[in-house]
Amino acid sequence: MKKILCTICARGGSKGVKNKNLLMIAGKPLIAHTIDQALKSGLFKHVVISTDSDQIASVAKEYGAEVFFKRDQSMASDTAGKLQVIQDAFQKSEEYYDIEFDYLIDLDATSPLRDVSDIIDTYAHLIKNNYENVITASVSRRSPYFNMVEFDENKQLKTSKSVDALVVRRQDAPQTYDMNASIYAWTRDGLLKRQSVIHENTGLFIMPEERSIDIDNPIDLEVVSYLLSKKVGIDNAK
Repeated sequence: MKKILCTICARGGSKGVKNKNLLMIAGKPLIAHTIDQALKSGLFKHVVISTDSDQIASVAKEYGAEVFFKRDQSMASDTAGKLQVIQDAFQKSEEYYDIEFDYLIDLDATSPLRDVSDIIDTYAHLIKNNYENVITASVSRRSPYFNMVEFDENKQLKTSKSVDALVVRRQDAPQTYDMNASIYAWTRDGLLKRQSVIHENTGLFIMPEERSIDIDNPIDLEVVSYLLSKKVGIDNAK
């Protein structure tokens, strides 16, 4: 039996939407939806929260997650890297449980529209293809080859990316994907030896757009609140 750790990283000092991890959405705090999904997947013996907030820790425990450490302030700022935070939680968990985990799956609390099947299928994608890690994404709505623009060094407007042939239709542009910050899966070695999330042995698992919205601002919050309430209502009716 493979030993798989689940981490959910949720700091208290969110800026785009204040205290978003604790906001009541579809009948429960935002972070609780991700905890429920992790527990329902059946993949994990331990679902561990990394947070600097006593309030988040208390709510997470109430919904079945485990909190045995408080995140260092140096890793709870706007400038702290996600990979560093996950590595820290993984190493602390191995020490605390006295277990050498084979894999880690990190779930972002601000992307609660995922299905439980997305978690299971992302892990299966990692194993089947022998990747070191897998990230999740959805098909881009806007293409950097067609309708995303930027200013060059001369302040002239240009398409963000180009190819040899002129792209006159979005359908002719190279396919791109938007990382949705929903699920990250790693092998133990892949997590501990790398300093970046994306490298030559990273896989991509595609999720539909309606399950890929990450809450970064008030508009995202409104959309996710609506879709999650609708989704929870459908699930409860089954």
